[in-house]
Amino acid sequence: MLTSRRGLLIVDMQQDFVAPHGALSVRGAKELIPQIRAEIETARRNGDLVIWTQDWHPERTAHFAAFGGTWPTHCVAGTDGAEVVPELATLQEPHDLLIRKGVAGEDGYSAFSVRDPILGEAAPTELHDRLKERAIQQVRICGVATDWCVKSTALDALRLGYTVEVIRAGIAAVALNPDDEEVALNEITEAGGVLI
Repeated sequence: MLTSRRGLLIVDMQQDFVAPHGALSVRGAKELIPQIRAEIETARRNGDLVIWTQDWHPERTAHFAAFGGTWPTHCVAGTDGAEVVPELATLQEPHDLLIRKGVAGEDGYSAFSVRDPILGEAAPTELHDRLKERAIQQVRICGVATDWCVKSTALDALRLGYTVEVIRAGIAAVALNPDDEEVALNEITEAGGVLI
């Protein structure tokens, strides 16, 4: 039963990002699983809302390098690679909130918004409205990747007025450049987020 105004937001802990053989495997992501399991258990005890995000792309999208985008093909809707890793999927419950991103081919970095990969136009996901319905005021964020989806989610949450905590032991970065994670964390803290 939800009794708090907090949410635990688990970003993109999917096979293609977490499994070592995943299409866009993030170094260190698999090692986050015990910490995230512990965070989920704590959230349940505290009556917090648990929120899951999933990249959920169509087979053809300008988000993918094969069609002019940045990334290798990953998290295609309905494939094993798009599924939450089994070690965490067993903890999902029916009253949790699930947000799927990029379903119409958009860039889906933030849990709160998507962007047309060609025109650059942004549109909201349903997350902000769903959190307002539940009077959620604070979000704790974990998952992948620090320098992309975690950062974008945290910055959008701050912009929308939430109190934001990022769980330092529960995130991992793609780090296309060596300092990308540090830069991302600095952006979050400078915008008002807290690392815990």
